[in-house]
Amino acid sequence: MASIFGHGMVGFTIAEMASKKTSKLLLLLAIGLSILPDVDVVTFGKIPYLHPFGHRGFTHSILFAFICATILTFLITKTKRCLHFVVLLLSMLSHGILDAFTTGGKGVGFLIPFNSERFFLPWKVIRVSPIGIREFFSNWGLQVIYSELKYIGLPCLIVLLFLHFTRKEESI
Repeated sequence: MASIFGHGMVGFTIAEMASKKTSKLLLLLAIGLSILPDVDVVTFGKIPYLHPFGHRGFTHSILFAFICATILTFLITKTKRCLHFVVLLLSMLSHGILDAFTTGGKGVGFLIPFNSERFFLPWKVIRVSPIGIREFFSNWGLQVIYSELKYIGLPCLIVLLFLHFTRKEESI
């Protein structure tokens, strides 16, 4: 998996792309949903990895993202529902997409429960993050941080700077 920092950066960026004045609630939910699929780490050692409810299984699926985004959209707002739904859905889907770019694991179950196949993208460029805080403060953790800065942080920064400068020009 990418780390919670990498996932959170993407959720933040997606929310910022949605509007000049993104609500704090939408921003926090986008970040939270971009991290939420990793709730399945509690299944380590209890459910086999490749089981539909194992790591990178149902919680990383398109269906789960759709269900969560739909429920939250109707709970948090009565206006701009379409925009909020898209932000929340894309934030949650971004998690599985980033995981499919990593160098570890056994793929992502995007289509669970309809198909149990696990997928990787052709470019496995993001170093897989260690699970656990202690391992994150090691050489492996430093490699993860470097690859996330390169493949997640830099693209997010470019998008955010582009938004900043184009929105600044619009207000002049």
